[in-house]
Amino acid sequence: MALQIRSEVSCQELSQTIGSDNKTVDKYLDLLEKAFVVFRLPALNRNVRNEIKKGKKVYFFDCGIRKAILNNFSPLASRTDAGHLWENFVIAGRMKYKRNNNLNITQYFWRTTQQPQIDLVEETSDQFLIFECKRNPKATARFPLTFTQNYPFNKSYIVNP
Repeated sequence: MALQIRSEVSCQELSQTIGSDNKTVDKYLDLLEKAFVVFRLPALNRNVRNEIKKGKKVYFFDCGIRKAILNNFSPLASRTDAGHLWENFVIAGRMKYKRNNNLNITQYFWRTTQQPQIDLVEETSDQFLIFECKRNPKATARFPLTFTQNYPFNKSYIVNP
């Protein structure tokens, strides 16, 4: 699971990998969530026919735990997963901000079957804030028209260091 941050995580796939059943994997994930080690980000799906409906991504509250699990403490500049770590850091930071300030915000990721995606969608009072995480400050990000034409959003953010 530590290798799959930024990707959708399937309890069925994890259960096959470790030789367990789906319910056991789901219980372990629930336990890790209750211990504030990881959190799950569900897929947003309301209007568009080809949206991912049941997907969930798993992120770590502390990227250091993920690094320890993978036994990879290499400097960020030499890591192949630097973009994944940046996305995890940003989304975990927004999750912590929401919880620490008791904000009534529902958080999602959004993706269609054709692969256009938005890293983080925050919903408050039927309005959305959308975030794209880019480790490279020069990288451009485009928010998919499929989303922007079907959902009312207040602001969009490109988050980089």
